[in-house]
Amino acid sequence: MLSQIELRLFKCFEHLLLSLAPLTLLTGPNASGKSSVLQSLVLIHQSIRENERALRLTLNGSGVRLGRAPDIVNEVAGRDRFSLALTAGAERVEWTFAGDRHEMSMALNALRISSEPVEPIPELRYLLPESESTLEPLARCLRELTYLTAARVAPQETYALADPHTMGVVGAHGEYGPSVLHWKREKQVAGTLVLPNGPEVLFRQVEERMRTLFPGFRLDLNEVPGTSTVSVGLRTSDDTGFHRPTHTGFGLTQCFPIVVAALAAADGDLLLIENPELHLHPAGQARMGGFLADVAAAGRQVLLETHSDHVLNGVRRAVKDRRLDAEDVAVHFFRPRSEDRPQVVSPALDSDGRIDSWPPGFFDQFDRDASYFAGWSDGGD
Repeated sequence: MLSQIELRLFKCFEHLLLSLAPLTLLTGPNASGKSSVLQSLVLIHQSIRENERALRLTLNGSGVRLGRAPDIVNEVAGRDRFSLALTAGAERVEWTFAGDRHEMSMALNALRISSEPVEPIPELRYLLPESESTLEPLARCLRELTYLTAARVAPQETYALADPHTMGVVGAHGEYGPSVLHWKREKQVAGTLVLPNGPEVLFRQVEERMRTLFPGFRLDLNEVPGTSTVSVGLRTSDDTGFHRPTHTGFGLTQCFPIVVAALAAADGDLLLIENPELHLHPAGQARMGGFLADVAAAGRQVLLETHSDHVLNGVRRAVKDRRLDAEDVAVHFFRPRSEDRPQVVSPALDSDGRIDSWPPGFFDQFDRDASYFAGWSDGGD
């Protein structure tokens, strides 16, 4: 499990040192750097998935497409390189990648392990020395991570079946969610995540978990004969038949791949999820926050980018209910860079889910609006 990420000269960051917990929430205004943190991890993931012997960083792959080297190197202080360091347990690995302005990938320029330079760089597998067996958990974490972008796939008539040996995750847009559920429908779900109203296999537990968000939810999943696709039927009432996803609410199909990915994940897996609140009612957003807190408590690591105070409150309720320890939650509030204040502030939770500080702009819009309507302020920033 990752405990720290450090970025130098990557996108909007000259230097960022961020602690990571089993459940980490990245919050803050648009264009403040939250997505960049997730993207740095996805760059490593897609590079080693597409070529396990890679010595270059793939900037445009199945997870993210970020353009050319100048697009990801800090414009103000950077030149042609950036570095990324990850700490997992007692191990710290730092990669430095370099590339000229025309390149759409970047070469591994330097490698450090536990602060010691590795020179010359040996043959690598998953961007790590094969001889370092202690790094195998980190390699697996990066290779198997799941990334779900906010731009999740719209409802489809049918969904592609992917080879489970080469595509075992739901995909960056959730496009392979039905495929994962089809191939792993009989997989046992981790005991602490099992809901009591259905069998402990993935298909039924996805169905039961979706029912906590959409009462009456039922799911029908069938391979289309003669094709490499599956059809999905959805309903939210026992009084109706199954409908195609194109005839159901957007919220169902937007949170479906999150539920599949979380329940299909193995112990120690890393989930990166942007905006889990999309198209959900506030009560559903809070339940989603609570569900992802339970996923973290079950031994999976979850990094969320969210704009929803309801998701945050769902996590806080899980802490207050003793479903997740307060020290297993990290909250980071990002702000546009300024010379007179930190770029990231990290409020802490106590065991009752209370937050120790509320910096300006940190989920305070409701209070600002209430003050404006009461005539106590002009409603400005």
